[in-house]
Amino acid sequence: MIASHLPVLQVAIPLILAPLCILLGNGRGSWIAALAGSWLSLLCAVALLIEVVDHGVVSYAIGGWEPPWGIEYRIDLLGGFVLLLVGAVAALVAIYARRSVEQEIAPDKIGLFYAAYLLCLAGLLGIAATGDAFNLFVFVEISSLSSYAMIAMGKDRRALLAAFRYLVVGTIGASFILIGVGLLYMMTGTLNMADLASRIPPLSGTTTVRAAFAFLAVGIGLKIALFPMHLWLPDAYAYAPTAISAFIAATTTKVSLYVLLRFVYTIFGAPFTFVEMHLDTVLLPLSLTAILAATTVAIFQDNVKRMLAYSSVAQIGYMTLGISLTNATGLTGAIVHLFNHAIIKGGLFLALGCALFRTGSTQLAALEGLGRRMPWTMAALVVGGLGLIGVPLTAGFVGKWYLVLAALERGWWPVAVVVVLASLLAGVYVWRVVETLYFKPLPAVHDPLHEAPLSLLVPTWALIGASVYFGIETDWTVGVAGRAAGALLGAP
Repeated sequence: MIASHLPVLQVAIPLILAPLCILLGNGRGSWIAALAGSWLSLLCAVALLIEVVDHGVVSYAIGGWEPPWGIEYRIDLLGGFVLLLVGAVAALVAIYARRSVEQEIAPDKIGLFYAAYLLCLAGLLGIAATGDAFNLFVFVEISSLSSYAMIAMGKDRRALLAAFRYLVVGTIGASFILIGVGLLYMMTGTLNMADLASRIPPLSGTTTVRAAFAFLAVGIGLKIALFPMHLWLPDAYAYAPTAISAFIAATTTKVSLYVLLRFVYTIFGAPFTFVEMHLDTVLLPLSLTAILAATTVAIFQDNVKRMLAYSSVAQIGYMTLGISLTNATGLTGAIVHLFNHAIIKGGLFLALGCALFRTGSTQLAALEGLGRRMPWTMAALVVGGLGLIGVPLTAGFVGKWYLVLAALERGWWPVAVVVVLASLLAGVYVWRVVETLYFKPLPAVHDPLHEAPLSLLVPTWALIGASVYFGIETDWTVGVAGRAAGALLGAP
């Protein structure tokens, strides 16, 4: 009986537990509630993905109202893949958060923090689960508003400005998404995504549908932090509490990319998107510029959090590049990189948080010589950095390999060259970190340091270890991504 309600339970559980965190106050109870909500949602996500892999699409009618009249939760292979990613990252970050939040969040705000954390989790899971376009917008707003609040809770005063900037840009993006959904509803009379997909083709030549596509593309682009609409991201990642930097870096932009894939392929369809609206001719140059420009800017950052933030802008460029290549190999590469980069970047931010826990700073200079004092933490930072470069046997290599293959399939060898060149440039900023950790002495006045607590190290290495595992054993991730790509492209 319970199994049949898993699609709604994975969203309802964190949604119900969020206000409980406030009632439990600022002690250990609110953390336990957040931990329970995260892990229960992960279990639901695992069960749903197994069901989708074994038996196909899972459909759940809210309140018994059959679609398209009622709201439908519809989980296919891509949705299940994203649900697993969000649930796994949330569960590990929840373990990590106990010690990290005690240090980085004001004691009187801890209960509010965990409530916002669960709301953000519920919103992200809802985005991946829902089959209703307006319901998707609602979940986007739930996750976004809670993200703004959590970022603003950072002790650095600049966190407030970062949260406000994110709020302004995020509100513009959400407004564009709402306008696009409203225009589609005006033309079709439905909000169900599957129903929209069947009703839009006869209307694809109308100005209203084309305008809806444009509004949605720009609105989702702002949420993704697609270059040059990325200006909110570096400060948001840099000044947010570390647990939230890791969580939103690993999930928020990835779920937004899922939204783009859902609208582009499921609702509008590839022929309309790429033949009539020529989205690929816009995405390709923006993606290549993001890859080169953001990687170059990352090289010159002295704050490692900002370095990783600009790296994220470049990695988002790799994902949108896979979409712009308009072939199955490129789309597979984009989906694989979505998953792999999430675990790499989440692990890197958690490793950096371990250093912050001991040193009180994320400035590059504060990490001098720490490779010998915090060997496990810094080893995680280095292994994650190798994943950002795309060194073979790391998860970062897999997605880039498929992007290179996709570019060569199209005969676009200069695009393949850019991917390789940008990976070499990424080696420059990773080397700056390695040099600081292992080839510079600890300052003479530096207090004795030792490893971070196990409650911080275990989640960190769970993600970093996964990034190595999925770089060696690629059958599952590539297999699921390939099947998901085929389904989006309409393969039988």
